[in-house]
Amino acid sequence: MGRLVAACLAIVLGVGFGSLAMIVHASASHGVDETIGAQYKGVDAVVYPDRATISPDDIAKVQKVPQAAAVVTLKTAYMDVAFPDLVRGTTVPIDSLHDTARIAGPTTSSGRLPTATNEIALPARTAAKHKVGVGQSLRISSYDGKSWTVTVVGLLDDSKYVGTASAVATPAAVKIFDPGAFTQGIALAAKPGVSQQQLADAAQAVVASGLTVYTGEAFIQHEVEGLTHGIDVLGGVFGMFAVIALFVACLVIGNTFTIVIAQRTREMALLRCVGASRRQVFTSVLAEATVVGVIASAIGVVFGVALSALALALSREFDWSIPPVPLHLDLSSIFLPLLLGTVATLIAAVVPARRATKVAPLAALRPEAAPAAATKAGVLRLALGFLLLAGGGLLLAVGAKQHKVLIGVAGGTISFLGILAIGALLVPALIRVIGALPARGGGVPARIAVANAVRNPRRTAATTSALLIGVTLISLTCVGIASVRKTFDVSMDGQYPVDLTVTTYKEKMPASAEQQLRDIKGITQVVPISTVTVKAGGEEIDVTGIDAGKAGSVIHNAALSAKLKPGTALITYPVMQQLKLEDGSPVTIVSGQHKVTLTARLAIGVDPITATSADLAKLAPTAPVTGFWLASDPKADGGDVIDAVEQSIPTVKDLSVQGGLAERTSYTKVFDVLLIVGIGLLGVSVLIALVGVGNTLSLSVLERTRENALLRAMGLSRRQLRGMLAVESLLMALVAAGLGIVLGLIYGWTGTSALMGGQTVEGGVEYAVPGTLLITIAAVAAVAGLLASVLPARRAAKVAPAGALATE
Repeated sequence: MGRLVAACLAIVLGVGFGSLAMIVHASASHGVDETIGAQYKGVDAVVYPDRATISPDDIAKVQKVPQAAAVVTLKTAYMDVAFPDLVRGTTVPIDSLHDTARIAGPTTSSGRLPTATNEIALPARTAAKHKVGVGQSLRISSYDGKSWTVTVVGLLDDSKYVGTASAVATPAAVKIFDPGAFTQGIALAAKPGVSQQQLADAAQAVVASGLTVYTGEAFIQHEVEGLTHGIDVLGGVFGMFAVIALFVACLVIGNTFTIVIAQRTREMALLRCVGASRRQVFTSVLAEATVVGVIASAIGVVFGVALSALALALSREFDWSIPPVPLHLDLSSIFLPLLLGTVATLIAAVVPARRATKVAPLAALRPEAAPAAATKAGVLRLALGFLLLAGGGLLLAVGAKQHKVLIGVAGGTISFLGILAIGALLVPALIRVIGALPARGGGVPARIAVANAVRNPRRTAATTSALLIGVTLISLTCVGIASVRKTFDVSMDGQYPVDLTVTTYKEKMPASAEQQLRDIKGITQVVPISTVTVKAGGEEIDVTGIDAGKAGSVIHNAALSAKLKPGTALITYPVMQQLKLEDGSPVTIVSGQHKVTLTARLAIGVDPITATSADLAKLAPTAPVTGFWLASDPKADGGDVIDAVEQSIPTVKDLSVQGGLAERTSYTKVFDVLLIVGIGLLGVSVLIALVGVGNTLSLSVLERTRENALLRAMGLSRRQLRGMLAVESLLMALVAAGLGIVLGLIYGWTGTSALMGGQTVEGGVEYAVPGTLLITIAAVAAVAGLLASVLPARRAAKVAPAGALATE
C-alpha cells in the first residue's frame, strides 16, 4: 500500500501541475474576454484606423449610414497633467465623453462625470497613485504650450480595465484642449433588425480604403488577441513544464509498479500455478494501475483547482495593472488532466506488467535471481542510444553554428534521449567513479553501498534519469538565461553605453544640480557635460564635451571609452553619413572664430558628436554645463531611479532624461521572472523524481532483506545500515546532479548561440556560468537525495536480524 501511495503522490503532483497550468490559462483568457466585452457593450461595428487615419469626411459619411442607430466618434487628447506629487507633469490621455444611451461609456466610482469644459474625471488608480481627490484642481498643458486649470469632479471605475485607463472630459473640452485630437475609432450601434455584419459592410462601403470596419464581436476579439498573446505564451510555457512533470511521473510510476510486482512475485506465481493465465495477470496489473491513475488524477485535479484559486487570489494582491481574474473552470481544464494522468499511469505500468507475465510459475516461486547484466535488448538499446547521441550532437552543433533554434531543439531532444538510452551503461560507471572516494574512506558499509547502487543498472539508470531530467532542465534554464542576459548586457553596452543622460533645452543648469543627482538612491556616478552648436562640413550640429578622465566611469563600453581622447571625436553613423566621413578621417569643427580639427571615430549610442572637454574648450571656452551623464547601480530598481531623476532639479522647467536604463531594466525584469518561474516549475519535476529515488531504495531494501539481516548479524549497526543506504541515495543524486549540470551547460550555451547568434548589433554571443546557482542546484540535489533515503533506511533498520534470516 505504501508503494501505491508513492505512485499516487507522483501522479497527484504531475496532474495537479497540469491542471494549474490549464485553469490559470483559461481563467486569464476568460477574464480578459469579459473585461474587453464590458468596455464595448452595445457596439455592433467599429471603424478602426489600420493603415490610414480617420478623417472628418469619414466621420461625416459614417454618421449618415442608414443602418446605424447611434454613431460615436472616439477622440483622445494627450495632455500634460501637473500632479501635486510630481515636480514635472506627465502625459495623460483624455477621452471625449459620448451619449451612452446605446453604447456603453465610462462610469464613476465616486463623484460624477464632467459636464463643463473646465472639468475632468480621472481613473481611480491614477488618482490614488498621485493622491488626487474629487474637487481638487489640476493644471493641464498641451504640446503647443497652452494650459488650463480644471477641476476633478469624479473618479472613474477602472477596476476592470487592462492597463491604465484614460481620463474623460466633455467633447467641447477635448476640442479646446486639442483641436486635432486623435480619432481612435468610430463606434456604431445597429438599428433593430440589422445584423452586425450588415452594419459593418455598410460602413466599410463609405469609408476610405485604409480603414478597417470590424463587427462588434470581431473587434472585441481583435482587442483580446492584442492582449492575450502573452497569456497564450504563458499557457504554453506552463503546459510544457506540466508535460515534463508528467513524463517524470511516468518514470517514477514505472519504478513503483516494478516494486509492487517484486513484492508480489510469489503471489502472482501462485496465481499462475492455480490456473491464472498470463493475460489475466497482465490485466490485473493494468486494472490496478487504472484505479490508481483515476484516484490519483482526481486528487491531482482537486489539488490543481485549489492551487489555481490560491494563485489567482495572490495575483489580486499585486498591482500588475490588470483587472481581478476570477477562477474559471471549463470541461477541458478538468477532464483533460484527469484523462492524461490515467493514461500516463497505464502506459507506465505496461512494461512492469509484461515482465510479471514472463516469469514461469515454478521459477517465480524461487528467490529472485540477480538481473542479467547484458541482454540482447540491452545491447540494442545501447547501440540505439549511441546513434541518437551522435546524431543529436551533430544537429545541436549545426543549430548553434547556423543559429537555427528548431534544429538546436531537435538536436538537444534527440541527444538527451540518447543519454537516457545509454543510462544503464553511463550511470553505473559514473557511480563507480564518484563512489571511489567514500569506498576508500567509508569502510565496508560505503563499499557495499557503491556495489548496491550498481547492482541493478537498468533500475538505477531509470531512477537517476527521473532526477536527471529535472536537474538538466533547471541547469539549462539557469545557464541559458544567464548567457542571454550577459549577451543582452554586452549588446546594450554597445547600443546604450550610458545609463542616463540628463539635459536641458535652452535653460541653465543650477550649481547644485550635480549634487542633487548624486543624492538620488541608485545613482553611482555623475559626470557633467557641455553641449554647443557648431558647424561641421557646412552643417550645424551639436557637439558634447566630457572630461576624458571621468568618461570611463559612466560609459559601459570600454572600447568606446578608450576611443575618447584629446584630438578625437566620437561621431554617430548618421552624422558620419551626413558629413561624408569615414572612420579615422579628419573633421574640422567651427564655432564662431574658433576652429579645431579632430579625428573622427565611429560610435553608437552617444551624442551626434562627442569630444573631450579640452577640445570643446578650444571651440567654446565659456561653454556652461548643460547636462550630465549618469551611471546607476545594477542592483537598483531602474524604474524607480528613472522616476527620481525625472523629478529632480525642480528649478529646471524642461528636463530631458534619456538613456538605456529603461530598456535594460525591462529586460532584466523579464529575465528575473523567467528564472524564478522556470526554477519553480521545474522544481516540481525534481520533487516527483525524489519520490522515485525513495521508491528505488525501498525496492533495494526489499530485495536485500536477508542480506541486510546477515550484515546486521555480523555486527553492522543500525546507524551503519542507515548510512549505507544514505550513501547509495547520495551517489545517485550526485550523478544526476553532476551529469545534469554538464548537460545543462552544453544545452544552455548551444541554445543561446542558436537563439541569439546574429540578433545582436555585433552578432556576438556571450556564454555565462552561473556558478552560485549551479552549486546550489548540486547541493539541493544532494540534500534531497539524503532525505529520500530516510524512510527506506528506517524500515531497513527496524527489521530484526533473526526474523529476516528466517524469511523464506
